Amino acid sequence: MIRAAFHVRRTGFTFDVRFEQPLVGITALFGPSGCGKTTLLRAIAGLERCEGELVLGGLCYQSPQRFTPVHRRRFGYVFQEPSLFAHLSVEDNLNYGWKRLPAAERKLERQEVIDWLGLAPLLRHRAHELSGGQRQRVAIGRALLSSPRILLLDEPLSALDRVAKQEILPYLEGLASRAQVPIFYVTHAPEEVERLADRVIFMEQGRINRIESLRDALARPDSPLFVEEGAASILEGVIGQGLDDGRTPFDFGEQRLWLVKPLHRPVRRARLRILASDVSLSLTPLEGVSILNQLPMRISRVHPVKEGRVLVSGDLADGQGLLAEVSAYSAGQLRLAEGQGCYALIKAVALLT
Repeated sequence: MIRAAFHVRRTGFTFDVRFEQPLVGITALFGPSGCGKTTLLRAIAGLERCEGELVLGGLCYQSPQRFTPVHRRRFGYVFQEPSLFAHLSVEDNLNYGWKRLPAAERKLERQEVIDWLGLAPLLRHRAHELSGGQRQRVAIGRALLSSPRILLLDEPLSALDRVAKQEILPYLEGLASRAQVPIFYVTHAPEEVERLADRVIFMEQGRINRIESLRDALARPDSPLFVEEGAASILEGVIGQGLDDGRTPFDFGEQRLWLVKPLHRPVRRARLRILASDVSLSLTPLEGVSILNQLPMRISRVHPVKEGRVLVSGDLADGQGLLAEVSAYSAGQLRLAEGQGCYALIKAVALLT
């Protein structure tokens, strides 16, 4: 577990947070600019001197009686701009922390980290010869090779363009489970939360509003993650072998969705993002329509009408949730109600790769 409580008062801003949660997977810190996400990350690292306490994995790093300095915490921290040693090669940057650790304290194999982050072709390059995405991958690799007790990532993609973001995101997926290092990840981008996070800490005005699993965060219609594109669902499953007709199966539980866009790289486990506005409902399966994906679903809640639309929460056969947005008129015509069985007609899905 990680247990933290921090308090600091500045001119015009009060930072006051308290939380306790499992120390596993990726925790996203999400909220508007200036809400305190980076302050919380820096307080955990010991870079921000706040009143309070920090207990991580049973070890106390901060209390009213003690304060463990940054260099003794052995936490990995990656900033928005990767702070590599420009005069060193990629290999020497990676070796910097790794060689300074006694062999008995090295949790990860150097070659493993290089393979996970795709760094082998870059080892002889110097930092100034790398793209933004490549530099950030090296910075993450260097932090991992210091065998950190926790990895703190402060908006690692915010300074990158869209192409560079798409380049580095696949390397971040599953990194916490592979490296067995819990990650705290600061971002204000909903798509990064949906793709990477296991749970979300929602922050606003220097305080924590709530902490939720990603599934719970996406199950409520007022989620801050929905501000830009509206309500969405995330399904987790396995990508199968593509067929000659262009379809690729996505299996979850005993159900299957068909993807129709080509995959740009080999994928096994993956997440699908489905906008509620791309899901229609039918009381029976339909024939003679172009919609490939029709999944049986049981309605768990019909949310109140808003601007002539109704958001419907449903449960699929494997227990994962799905949101559908229909007109208030259609909801009335179909007499949609909690506990009712229906079929979700999914017009489009986005594979988060």
